[in-house]
Amino acid sequence: MALALIAGAGVVGLAAGRALALAGHEVVIAEAAAAVGTGISARNSEVIHAGLYYPTGSLRHRHCVGGRRLLYAYARDHGIAHARPGKLVVATTAAETGRIEAIHALGLANGVETLRLLSAAEARALEPALACTAALHSPETGIIDAHGLMLALLGEIEDHGGAIALDTPVLRLEYRERRWQVGFGGADAGTIEADLVVNAAGLGAQALARNIAGLDPALVPPLVLAKGNYFSYQGRPAFRHLIYPAPVDGGLGVHVTLDLAGRMRFGPDVEWPAAEDYTVDPARMAGFEAGIRRYWPGLPAGRLAPDYAGIRPKLTGPGAAPADFLVQGPADHGLPGLVNLFGIESPGLTACLSLGAAVAEALKG
Repeated sequence: MALALIAGAGVVGLAAGRALALAGHEVVIAEAAAAVGTGISARNSEVIHAGLYYPTGSLRHRHCVGGRRLLYAYARDHGIAHARPGKLVVATTAAETGRIEAIHALGLANGVETLRLLSAAEARALEPALACTAALHSPETGIIDAHGLMLALLGEIEDHGGAIALDTPVLRLEYRERRWQVGFGGADAGTIEADLVVNAAGLGAQALARNIAGLDPALVPPLVLAKGNYFSYQGRPAFRHLIYPAPVDGGLGVHVTLDLAGRMRFGPDVEWPAAEDYTVDPARMAGFEAGIRRYWPGLPAGRLAPDYAGIRPKLTGPGAAPADFLVQGPADHGLPGLVNLFGIESPGLTACLSLGAAVAEALKG
């Protein structure tokens, strides 16, 4: 039985740990924070994406569509709270209508089920408060309790004899004498040996990779921080579906998401900060209101309140094409028993089980 060390207890690290535990390995999760999933995994829209936006054949496409199917089944079988309200991607101008039609075509090419283009009248029949020129209906889009999912994944790891160490950042790695020497910080600073290592450190993945002895520095991509702010809505929800505008540079636009209690919130927008910062500036509210009123002109004044923010670990910056997920295994970097995960942003939550299986496959043999 091999000992597998996972650096990072976000949803993807936990999914990788689960896959390795199910494959018969002893799994240890090392998490720098004081709790599971406090970073990227806790600061997102909790949306299960259908797979509309990603280039056909890309890792983001394949892991999103396959992962979405796995995730719905996993949530059902493990009693994780989730729902499938569906999504409307809406156009508010003739130019945006063309973009919606292109997204429809891409979604069909990606194998997304039950997509349908709607006229403005058909969209308003579903959502009377909506203003649009056309819409794309994606019934497969859903929402999930991300924290419940992470606890279920951790529970499976522990059921198979695995363990987690919190407040335990992985600082350095070196492959020596056929095993990985793993150096930790924190209260229990020291070194252990492992046969397999998964770098799923999220925003810290590049920093850890630069401290892997023997890893070519040219294989460590840049980290570009993309901040997304969210505002909550104070009042009764106006929509039953998730509502997304046409995508914008760096993200999917300020959209309507619903939580599992039916409450409505808006976000994320896109900022490009120089450092991690999770404060939500109330001054951004005016921009939110203007964007929202393009598809919901009836938004009452004074109903938005700053909520939370997240940071996406992008590999490309403003104006550049979005990068694909980067999953580096031994075939890519030449080091045995190591997988680095870079740029696992949206749809990473949706893709987690599929990515976990891919990590376990890359570490076979």
